Amino acid sequence: MSVSDKSVLSVVIPMYNEAASLPKLIDSLRTVLVELKMDYEIIFVDDGSTDRSVHIVTEFHKNDHRVKLVKLTRNFGKEIATTAGIHAANGDAILTLDADGQMPVELIPRFVEEWERGAMVVVGTRSKRRTSLAKRISSKIFYRLFRIATGVVLDPDASDFRLIDKQVQNEFNQMNERNRITRGLIDWLGYERRYISYEENGRLGGRATYTPRKLIKLAVDSMVSLSISPLYLTAYLGVVVLPLATLLGLGMVIDWLLSDPLHLHATGSAYLNVLVLWLVGVLLLSQGIIGLYLSHIHTEAQNRPLYVVDEANSKGWS
Repeated sequence: MSVSDKSVLSVVIPMYNEAASLPKLIDSLRTVLVELKMDYEIIFVDDGSTDRSVHIVTEFHKNDHRVKLVKLTRNFGKEIATTAGIHAANGDAILTLDADGQMPVELIPRFVEEWERGAMVVVGTRSKRRTSLAKRISSKIFYRLFRIATGVVLDPDASDFRLIDKQVQNEFNQMNERNRITRGLIDWLGYERRYISYEENGRLGGRATYTPRKLIKLAVDSMVSLSISPLYLTAYLGVVVLPLATLLGLGMVIDWLLSDPLHLHATGSAYLNVLVLWLVGVLLLSQGIIGLYLSHIHTEAQNRPLYVVDEANSKGWS
């Protein structure tokens, strides 16, 4: 990819109640982007904000039409909002980042340089994270389990601060699953990735809106949407449980026939109760996994749109 004056960089920023950080973020973004040897657009995707976020972006749009707004009709979640922004982007390269200011926008020229050298995907990795130890540990555990279950290697320090080529965007736009993790889908596409390390800044304002409950749901949804490995879990358990149940049954019969040479002094009902309890646990786990997949099938079968754009209040995005 060669960068020229005719090339366009699309910066996609999902936002939800980020009024406290937006003015500083937009000013710093424009300061950095104006130095690039390419045109740009900044696409904010409002994910149902209830503060002044939409008003602030609209005011910036009045003075600079390169600042654009895609306003969703309600809160669809960050991953869907990011997807909506990627869909709306018109650039030769698309860069996504968060609205809280923790991602250093001064590194954007480095992302563009890597893209110019031929990288299809450029990923920002956090060398220093402003988060709790418990969250860092749980994140590493999730990504390890994710790699085992899906075969897709996700760097636990990788972030949504990333740039993709338009070709990657075209392939990404064909992926319609609703329960998604954007960076997981991009990595699944398999394009060459290059990495840029950065230290997180402090938030420009406001507070984090991604609750532990949302993070857990994102982890489960991404695992299920990118892998069918959990379906095999019941089969693996069956391979273990069936021989154990068979050996236990044979042992009970042999011990009974030989007049209790092992001195177990256990009744048949005791063994049976233990066996039934174990099988009930396996059955409940199996039903839970099947139910999880059925819920996703139900969601996909509804064939609803991924999101709905409030076109009357969106500014300059189309």
